[in-house]
Amino acid sequence: MPHYLDVASWARRDTFEFFRHFDKPYFNVCTTLDVTNLLEFLKTRPGYSVSLAYHYFAVRVANEIEPFRYRIKDGRVIVYDVIHGGTTVLLPNDAFILAYFDFDPDFDKFMRAAQRNVQEAIASSVFSPRPNDDAIHFTTVPWIAFTSFSHARNWGSEDSVPKVAFGKFIQQEGRVVMPTSVEVHHALVDGVHVGRYLQRLEEMFRSPEKHIASA
Repeated sequence: MPHYLDVASWARRDTFEFFRHFDKPYFNVCTTLDVTNLLEFLKTRPGYSVSLAYHYFAVRVANEIEPFRYRIKDGRVIVYDVIHGGTTVLLPNDAFILAYFDFDPDFDKFMRAAQRNVQEAIASSVFSPRPNDDAIHFTTVPWIAFTSFSHARNWGSEDSVPKVAFGKFIQQEGRVVMPTSVEVHHALVDGVHVGRYLQRLEEMFRSPEKHIASA
């Protein structure tokens, strides 16, 4: 069950109080992650979406790193036991909708359910955002090898959901890399946590089969 953090005894209490009242309390880190081995692994799983495969690892790592499960609610910090995901899906008419998926550590179960949810979202073609704080907000921009990224935010709200963006694959010295952006609320998450998130994500991309077996 979700529970509230004891902010009074939290080592980051002063940092939390300092940043939570900022007009723009978010910071963003962009880098590239090597997905060569992940793409090779997916050849053994024909029919699986490449995009949803890296979403699986991205939401799995977010569940491993506790600050990515923190959210601000009514001025307090709630900690979710498990967080899920939602991502943008482009329609043939160039509009986009949102598809949501529950996290399941079992890779194959996650992929089958997520692909079904995406197809259902496409069939409905309805833009229907969910007010779900227990999630990571993802987007994919496969046309752009971006080097920076900024998300739309609702100023004045308690929007503290991490937002992750993935870009266009790039060939680089015989490897395939993917631009990746991570945006977080600084009252809850620091650079060290984002660093751990990206390092762990790249570690899983490097040996996907090994990490799926250990889920």
